[in-house]
Amino acid sequence: MNAVRKIPARKCVGCKEMKPKKELIRVLRTPDGQILFDENGKMNGRGAYVCRNAGCMEKALRNRELERSLSVKIPEEVVERLRKEMEELGS
Repeated sequence: MNAVRKIPARKCVGCKEMKPKKELIRVLRTPDGQILFDENGKMNGRGAYVCRNAGCMEKALRNRELERSLSVKIPEEVVERLRKEMEELGS
């Protein structure tokens, strides 16, 4: 008898939709305070999930949902770097 494997789901902080974990990008706050993308989802730190499109990322930044989820104020230069990286991931 084969067991049905459960697909892990996470909520996007931008659009608030539940989606399979593989379809989302994890934004991570490392223990030393860096904020970066964790494409593998394996790095240590506090994480939040965002859809793989720039619209959800912008909504999460504009509504301060990303800051709330990561429990840290995100500096403007880090926001710009995240926007550039999201554009690169999208293309």
